[in-house]
Amino acid sequence: MVALGLQAEGPHRTSYFRLRSAARHLYSGHGVQSRRFMYALLVFDLTSLLFIVATSFLPRSGLTRGLDIAFGIAFLIELLFRLAASRRIRRELLRITTWTDVAVIMSLLVATTSEAAGFLRVLRTFRLLRTFRVVRFLREDSAFFRRNEELVFAVTNLTVFIFIMTGVVYETQRNVNPGIKNYADALYFTITALTTTGFGDITLPGTAGRMITVVIMIFGVTLFLNLAKVLFSPTKVRHACPTCGLLRHDVDAVHCKACGTVLNIPDEGAV
Repeated sequence: MVALGLQAEGPHRTSYFRLRSAARHLYSGHGVQSRRFMYALLVFDLTSLLFIVATSFLPRSGLTRGLDIAFGIAFLIELLFRLAASRRIRRELLRITTWTDVAVIMSLLVATTSEAAGFLRVLRTFRLLRTFRVVRFLREDSAFFRRNEELVFAVTNLTVFIFIMTGVVYETQRNVNPGIKNYADALYFTITALTTTGFGDITLPGTAGRMITVVIMIFGVTLFLNLAKVLFSPTKVRHACPTCGLLRHDVDAVHCKACGTVLNIPDEGAV
């Protein structure tokens, strides 16, 4: 009976290990299939982000509820596939992006019985941070990304922060603050607080409201200044010096400023 049990269990175990091996190849490999998979995942993440943000401003309908469920199922499948690919599932379960995914999946799948919580849906923007796994592919394949990597990251970080804080403002103020009636109001307040414009037509009363405003101003201004620095500072190129390891150099640099080693920085050639 033990032998029969092992025989019956064998094909299932083999299929499971094959699935994990295929998932690891797609998530961690360096071949063409892995590259295409990660790009497809990047497009999916951006599409789902646009959907979540756009529907946050629209009235609920049967169509949006159905799309909520469809995206929730897709997110769940991708999460399970990602866990299968992980060599250390426990470490994966400790990642904040994993739990924000779980929160978003739950909020989307219960759309048939209640409206998905706006704050949980906006948490999906954290998933943009996961797409940084494709950085090595983008550096190889995209001249634009190589020239503007820091700008892309600065814009991404600021965008993620804006929509997360918009979700926080909306969820904490929509039932107590007459100035916050929808996501547009919350986004407007977040932007005015972040830029320290402070028109005063919308304010967050109470200690909690003031603390949220302080967080928006401190961290938002920091991210905004970082974006401005990237935009207006001299352009640098990432290329590791073979001698000292200095990573950032002027685009037209011939020698490393730190040690004087001759650099051979690849470029796209004359246009």
